[in-house]
Order: sequence, then C-alpha cells, then structure tokens
Amino acid sequence: MARRTLDPTSSPLDALAVQIGRSRRAKGMTQIELGKRVGYSNVYISNVERAKQAPSLKFVERVDDALDAGGALTGLWWSWKNGALLPGFSEYLRREREAIAARLFDTDMVSGILQHPDYSAAYEAGIVRRGEATREQADGRLSLLVQRQRMLDRGTTVHVVLDEGALCRPIGGREIMAMQLRHLESLAERPNVIIQVAPYRLAEDRPLSHPVTLLTLPNRSLVGYTETLQRGYLERDAGTVARWVERYDRLQVNALSQPDTLARIREAWKELDHA
Repeated sequence: MARRTLDPTSSPLDALAVQIGRSRRAKGMTQIELGKRVGYSNVYISNVERAKQAPSLKFVERVDDALDAGGALTGLWWSWKNGALLPGFSEYLRREREAIAARLFDTDMVSGILQHPDYSAAYEAGIVRRGEATREQADGRLSLLVQRQRMLDRGTTVHVVLDEGALCRPIGGREIMAMQLRHLESLAERPNVIIQVAPYRLAEDRPLSHPVTLLTLPNRSLVGYTETLQRGYLERDAGTVARWVERYDRLQVNALSQPDTLARIREAWKELDHA
C-alpha cells in the first residue's frame, strides 16, 4: 500500500509530523538512531511522522533538543494541542531558529528573548487571570520561551530596541521588575547582544508604531515578523521587508546609545525604589 503523503497545510498535526521528519533527516538520523537518543521506539517515531499517532509533549521536547530545533517543534505541538500560540507564530519559530542575526523592536514590554523568568511568568499569570488562556497554555508558552532564549547562548547577534515605556511598566510588581532591569544590564554585557532604548521624546517621530522582528537567514536574505491580536505574520516580500529595515535603521539611529541606554535602565531601577 502506498504511503500517504502528508500536507503540512492540512492540519496542525500534519504540520508537526512533517517538520519532525524534515528535522530528523536534516540531521542525518534514521528513526532508529533518533529513537535511541530520545528513548522511544522507531515504530513510535514512524507513527508520529506519518501522523498516525499524536505525540506527547515529553516526546516532542526531547526530539526538539536532540535535533537542536530551538523550540520550533514544541511550538508546533502547542499549536496543535490547544491553540497556545498565535496562528502564524510556529512558522516564525522555524525561521528564528535558523537566523544568524535578529533585530527586534518592542513597545510596551521587554522582548521575550530578553525576559527574566519571573517577569515572563508574571505576564502569563495576568493572561490566565483574565481568562484569556488556560494555565496549561501559559505553561506551554513559558516552556517554549526558555528554548527560544537559547539563541543568546548560540551566539546569534541580537539587536533590540525597546520603547522607554517597556522600562516603566512594572510587570509583576516592583521586585520582579527590578530583577528584569538587572537582567537587561547583564544581557547588555554579552558581545552578541545590543540593547537600545527609544526615548519618549521621539514622540511622533518614532518610525515604528508596532512591534517588529527582522531576521537575517544564513543565505543573508531577510524576513520580517509582526502580530495583530488575532495572528502573527511572517513577511517574505523583499520590498516590504526592505521598508521595514529602513524604518528600523532610522529608529536605531535616533535611539539612545548603549551607554545612555544602560544609564536609563539604572535610572528606571532607582525610580522603582521611590514609586
């Protein structure tokens, strides 16, 4: 009997199955070899890759680590399981894992890859309290974020511009926000991390009004990513991405220098003590 060819666009489970198979083959592993690495039989892996069996989160997390997928597989699992991620975000995750450089702009909170664990947990707790997500969904996003933050340890060049408001919005309260600000200081000392603050005084001259991410891929091509409340959008059109890059470059030039940014972070820290 001919094996059914999976269409990754047909369902989240098929997309996960296809990506596990692609990631395994890209690493040059057989199903037997992967099974030995993750503690599952090759029959189980075969069933998962053919979408005949839904994988467990434990299995997907182990495979994610074994194949160095940077959280992309785990993200796809959560998209299938219960909609923990915005539609479109899993596609972005695969590109983020490949990227050799990332440029980010965020408006009202610290970018995810720069977040202290307590800051992330406090933000997700607020979403759960408002009934916008289940505890399981929140835990899934937190687990995925930990994997995504490994890009900092891989040496990926990361340039983040934060709106000044992100330093002043006390996510989790004074103590947690203070830890977050200290965490930013520590990250800024890494040679592959650049952090700048876009000050309030830019006002209407701030060239970006929505969060934007720009990824440089190994072949030097660029993709962009942004979100609405309903979904995420991975932008591949070269002309559109070029316009985003132009705006980001202007933002970068007008943002505070790194020394001035660190001074502003420390100032925000002191302001917490007098709030």
